[in-house]
This record gives sequence, structure tokens and C-alpha cells, in this order.
Amino acid sequence: MQPHHRASPLLTLPGAVAAEAPDEGVAAHYGDLFREQRALADGQGFVDLSHRGVVTVTGDDRLSWLHLLLTQHVSELPPGHATEALVLSANGHIEHALYLVDDGTTTWAHVEPGTEGALIAYLESMKFFYRVEVADATDACAVVHLPAGSIAGTPPGAAVRETPHGRDVFLPREELESFAGAHGPAAGVLALEALRVEAHRPRLGRETDHRTIPHELGWLDSAVHLQKGCYRGQETVARVHNLGKPPRRLVFLHLDGSEVKLPAHGAPVRLAADGPDGRQIGFVTTSARHHELGPIALALVKRNVPVDAALLAEGTAAAQEAVVRP
Repeated sequence: MQPHHRASPLLTLPGAVAAEAPDEGVAAHYGDLFREQRALADGQGFVDLSHRGVVTVTGDDRLSWLHLLLTQHVSELPPGHATEALVLSANGHIEHALYLVDDGTTTWAHVEPGTEGALIAYLESMKFFYRVEVADATDACAVVHLPAGSIAGTPPGAAVRETPHGRDVFLPREELESFAGAHGPAAGVLALEALRVEAHRPRLGRETDHRTIPHELGWLDSAVHLQKGCYRGQETVARVHNLGKPPRRLVFLHLDGSEVKLPAHGAPVRLAADGPDGRQIGFVTTSARHHELGPIALALVKRNVPVDAALLAEGTAAAQEAVVRP
């Protein structure tokens, strides 16, 4: 993934602290992480996601064509209906995650920062005789997130993805500052990440590595249509689903709150019974400080790890909740 170092104008807001990879270019927080989380949980404020890539597809064949390439059933996607979809390798490994909505003439997708170039190159290579145009709209368009329950209005003409977790609004980039002025207070990406971890929702590049398949993360529920054939990697999806044995599974961790430092992305997970020098049985994917739950994390562990086993995440005691059943 190529990092996108397009700095948001909202980094000049009072208290803004810049986020680190993979979220460079926007604010991690604006001085009060827990207050920002509580505001989002209460349906207030917004999150600047203007560092995310934006890809558009237009043309009469756009939905039937995307249907052939993505894991999701989109050939009859109604205007305004949000969905998410994956692009898989021939072996079924996750390469891209798209958060989609169609407005009746254009399919809009936001993707992980810096992944839009590789995604567009793949889509361009698959156009053949289809009547479609693929464009990188990242320079023209900024994504902002309004939390679930927000009563904030959205600008006329803006594409909106409404999900149970909130609304993603595709704004003209030059309207970002005026939107912030009208829809404050701003919350940073760390607040949104804490709520994502709490909701057990995977993210490309955090919960995934080069060999992740959708079954390991619970992505079959939201991003894969199991009755649909004809996309790259589909044989692996069907085989593992029918056998029911993905090699790893996503778990949610309650971390010991007495530790000052959160375990890093990629930090080893071990069985507590084996001690801090025991063999590694997984790794931390995302950790966060939650305004109610305290320190929490998602981790990917081997399928055969007992669901009730106490774990150590980079030496920190952790109780697990199964996200994906073994």
C-alpha cells in the first residue's frame, strides 16, 4: 500500500494531533480521545476520513461488470443502498476492501489509503468490452463519517453510504472545512477505530496479511455473497465454507487495564499457560483504548486455540471473546 500524504486542512483545528500509519494525513484526535468517542457513540460530531482513497465507476454496465469482479452481489444494487465487497486473489486471499454505494449513475467506493492505485489498475485490466469508466476521485473527493444516530444533514448532491454504523459522505474536497464548521465537534480516527474494534469489524491492512481469507475475519457476513459464483478466488471461498475450517480466527480481547502501553499491530499472542516465552499462536491486529471497556484489541489466532483460553498479548494478560467460531 502506498501511503497517501495528503494533509487534511482539518489538522489546523484546535488540539489536532496527526495520526500515524495507516491513517497519516488526518487527525488521530483533537485533544480528548474519550470525549470524542462518547460524542460519536451518542450520534454527535463527525470523523475526517479525507485520507481514504475514492474510486468511481460510471457507464451502463458498471453494476453487472463489478458483479463479475467482487465477492458481493451488486448486479441489482438499488440506488442509495450501501454494501461492502472484497477483491480476492486467485487463491482466495483478500487484496482489496471496497465500501460501496451507487447513486443511480455512478458507483462510489472508498478504500484504504494508498490502495486506490492498485485497485484501479486491476479494474482497468478487466474492462474488456464492457461500457464502464473507472476513475480515481481521491483528489476531488473527501470522505467524512457521521455516526449512527446523527441528525446532521448532508450537502445536496453528495453521495451518501448509510449503514448501521453511520453515514459515509463523499464531499467535494473544497467543502471539507465548511462541512466541519457546520457539523462539529470533530472526532479523530482513534475514536472511530475504538468503536470499530468494539464492533468486531475487520479492516484491510490491520486484520489482514498476505494470506488472509474472508472466513477468518467474519467478512462472509457483510462482504461476501455465498450464492454467487464467477469471481476470482470463489473456489477457495466455497471450499473453506463447506469444510468449515479456516486456518485462523478473529478474536476480541479485553486487555489488562493496568498496563500503560497498548500492544502494537503485529505483536505476538501466546497462551497465558505457556508464559511470555511460549510459542506464538497469533498476533494483535488492532488495539485501542475504549471509553467504557478500557484497553481492547482484535487479534488473529490459530483456529484450534481453545475459545476459553487465557491469552497474553505482547505480555499483557488478555481474555478472549470469539468473533469467528472455530
